[in-house]
Amino acid sequence: MEQFALEFDLAPQRRVYTVGELNAAIRAALDDEFQDVWVAGEISGLKPAASGHLYFTLKERDSQLHCVAYRSANRFWKFQPRDGLAVLARGRIDVYEPRGEYQLLVETLEPRGLGALQLAFEQLKKKLSAEGLFAPERKRPLPRFPRRIGLVTSPRGAAIADLIHVLTRRFPGLHIRLFPALVQGEGSVREVCQGIQYFSRTKWPEVVIVARGGGSLEDLWTFNEEAVARAIAACSVPVISAVGHETDVTIADFVADLRAPTPSAAGELAVPTREDLLERVEAARGACLRGLRYRLAMLERRLRQQGIERASSALHRRVGRAQQRIDDLTYRMRECLRADCARRERERRAWEARLRRFDVRPRLAADRRRLETAAAAAAQAMRMLLERRRSAFHQLAAKLGQLSPLRILERGYAIVSNQEGILKDAAAAPPGSRIRARLAKGELDAVVE
Repeated sequence: MEQFALEFDLAPQRRVYTVGELNAAIRAALDDEFQDVWVAGEISGLKPAASGHLYFTLKERDSQLHCVAYRSANRFWKFQPRDGLAVLARGRIDVYEPRGEYQLLVETLEPRGLGALQLAFEQLKKKLSAEGLFAPERKRPLPRFPRRIGLVTSPRGAAIADLIHVLTRRFPGLHIRLFPALVQGEGSVREVCQGIQYFSRTKWPEVVIVARGGGSLEDLWTFNEEAVARAIAACSVPVISAVGHETDVTIADFVADLRAPTPSAAGELAVPTREDLLERVEAARGACLRGLRYRLAMLERRLRQQGIERASSALHRRVGRAQQRIDDLTYRMRECLRADCARRERERRAWEARLRRFDVRPRLAADRRRLETAAAAAAQAMRMLLERRRSAFHQLAAKLGQLSPLRILERGYAIVSNQEGILKDAAAAPPGSRIRARLAKGELDAVVE
């Protein structure tokens, strides 16, 4: 038992890490080992953030590496990275502890030629262009007023909702038929081609829209496949390509009869608005009215040339002379009225000047001002006199208060009197006589003993 206990004590101690401690330890180890590394790969899933940082993945055939380029580093790069670009990235390995993921903090990025996807894109583009699939002369015009539209897209994506909303808003009553197809991943190329071939074979729609929302180069690669491009080129009805955002370009855009920058824009390009049609109808109506008026004017001119114009001319001259006479009399009447008005205005001004000389209002105003001044002066003098009298009264009242016998009583003295008056001598109050003492507050009746 002692030997077993000794062996158990010699066993290595078990150390337990927390998740944060383990991530920190791994981060320290990676910092020591991979402080300055160069990594070659192809950019995928580039996401610029509002902070200015860039988040992307470096990919090769079977591996990928998450990368972050802070704004303080990427603002000095001489080119703009994009998906599908093969690059050399220089930086250091770091661990993002909240998710336990290691990532490359990129400080320098250099282009390394075209990536595999981009190279395939350029090769297919060159091949199809040489075959004439991009030639402008093979592009077919879209119908001006399509009534039946075929859609090849995913039934669960945002593109179908945007398309249907735009189409029904611009021209209600359209017939829309959807061929549901995968637009990304395995089997998407086959389903997109089947949708285009179905509409080409049935010839039901007047125009076909192939649509998909935005994404990375890998997400949009279905529409860079040769099979999809040839299916669009072989379609018996015009095709509109509406893949990705405005900056995304695919092989399908070059082969289609019309490229739309977004799925919503495809709906706007495919059908006109009802308001536009009404404006065109109104413009045609206006053109017809103008043509009718011109025709009537020409007929009127021919009628005048056949004899009516001569009689009409004589009548117009006679009416013109009468109108001239009226204008002359009107002018003379206006001159007479103007002269009479001027004379009456001069007389009015003369009478007004004479009345102004006998006007008593200025003298009354002067007398009123003098009266107001005298009243103000009298009021001021009265206020000063009252103030002086008030001051003298207060002074006399103060002196009277100081000489008042009541002030002496407040110091403890009293005024003694009997029925005959104030007593000044004790002999005037023999024993048994009644006296009254007046104090500062109240009076006392007493009997002399």
